[in-house]
Amino acid sequence: MPGGDQEPGSYYVGVDVGTGSVRAALVDQRGTLLAFADQPINQWEPQFNHHEQSSEDIWAACGVVTKKVVQGIDLNRIRGLGFDATCSLVVLDKQFHPLPVNHEGDSHRNIIMWLDHRAVSQVHRINETKHSVLQYVGGVMSVEMQAPKLLWLKENLRETCWDKAGHFFDLPDFLSWKATGVPARSLCSLVCKWTYSAEKGWDDSFWKVIGLEDLSANNYSKIGNQVLPPGASLGSGLTPEAAKDLGLPAGIAVAASLIDAHAGGLGVIGADVRGHGLACEGQPVTSRLAVICGTSSCHMGISKNPIFVPGVWGPYFSAMIPGFWLNEGGQSVTGKLIDHMVQGHAAFPELQAEATARCQSVYAYLNSHLDLIKKAQPVGFLTVDLHVWPDFHGNRSPLADLTLKGMVTGLTLSQDLDDLAILYLATVQAIAFGTRLIIEAMETAGHSISTLFLCGGLSKNPLFVQMHADITGLPVVLSQEVESVLVGAAILGACASGDFTSVQEAMARMSKVGKVVFPRHEDKRYYDKKYQVFLKLVEHQKEYAAIMKGD
Repeated sequence: MPGGDQEPGSYYVGVDVGTGSVRAALVDQRGTLLAFADQPINQWEPQFNHHEQSSEDIWAACGVVTKKVVQGIDLNRIRGLGFDATCSLVVLDKQFHPLPVNHEGDSHRNIIMWLDHRAVSQVHRINETKHSVLQYVGGVMSVEMQAPKLLWLKENLRETCWDKAGHFFDLPDFLSWKATGVPARSLCSLVCKWTYSAEKGWDDSFWKVIGLEDLSANNYSKIGNQVLPPGASLGSGLTPEAAKDLGLPAGIAVAASLIDAHAGGLGVIGADVRGHGLACEGQPVTSRLAVICGTSSCHMGISKNPIFVPGVWGPYFSAMIPGFWLNEGGQSVTGKLIDHMVQGHAAFPELQAEATARCQSVYAYLNSHLDLIKKAQPVGFLTVDLHVWPDFHGNRSPLADLTLKGMVTGLTLSQDLDDLAILYLATVQAIAFGTRLIIEAMETAGHSISTLFLCGGLSKNPLFVQMHADITGLPVVLSQEVESVLVGAAILGACASGDFTSVQEAMARMSKVGKVVFPRHEDKRYYDKKYQVFLKLVEHQKEYAAIMKGD
């Protein structure tokens, strides 16, 4: 709920639709969160690798959270609304009603989620075309992008879905349409996930070669022909119907949206770092890498000129910050992997009981347990003979290989709490080594990165943050507001309201540095050795696969 007496000023509402919940915040002109609310949303997994949601369920949850954050507030001071969401695919018919994306014919489930991997055969065929648009996604399209999912729908649900479809939205664009009635798309979604070019528009030859030329009908009306930069004001603002749903004033400015990770990047990357002793203080914003870490992790680096990084998405022009090219590295599951490793261990029930008894989260308890068992050595050294390769859901960047599997080497017969804590540590380290591999690929291609800016759920875990600093050798900046993604969404609303002259001005005013975590350089030699082992793991995995495939 709103806290403290604020001087009269403008407020903005940011709405973030994540994988498992919708969150909203009321944010002021200084980027301070005045109120926060969240609401879980449903997910369905009708079969392995099929992940679905409901647009009606999500919109209803948006109304629950927005009404909570503006309770007791002078609504006349709310000037703008911004949305961000996962890059999930929403399917509607010609009358904007939901269509089923499943064999069961359940039209309530009309969203193929971002992490859905059903379109493996389709993405393989798309990549075999070697079409020129693929150079903007690191040379290889991901199964998590929209083209393979659209092709899957055409090939598998022709009658029940494809032939009836009138509109295919990225989830962030669905939300801004629902709020304004304007079916415009954000440059962010279309450029990052749909192969759209900010300079040239849609490429007819791509859709034709993959067998989806029917999407080009009526000037691509089904997938978007009005494209706006993030933060641009849409139509006449919030419609009366949407205002009623959300509990907000009709007519307030609504912004063209962002994908959730990009909103996190927007919320952190522009912060004023003066006085913190950071190398990036006197350097351009292009020396900063925003790492948004939640269920998955995204690594956002920007440049003045396009940089092509093999296995890293982009360069995307103006997809996050107007006028800059964006490269986006990523790890498909990070938060989800840590949960998987910890919850699957035999000592997990004991861990739950111990954490509950101390009124701590399981991760706070594990962090303190590691401090207890490390004795005189640095905590990271506990994994000297336990190594993890973290690609349990394939590799997004920089190897772009969804056939890769997870690996653990160094297991014993022990099943106690110490064993669980060390496995958890090794998993966190593996994710940080994955970030180091992405940074190395970006720097080899021409980026120059001196500082990490972390946000998202995992950035609240001090062990996760320290390991990223130690393993990459770079300082980590944490935002004053931990909910940086929501600040990013609110920045969009602030831009749409006209209260700031540019996205850059709003970023500088509304994102603040909270804490800086520096690497322990004395541990560098140890982590360099572990990194050598890390790279050997994937090399060996490929060798094993070759042996098994051989005659």
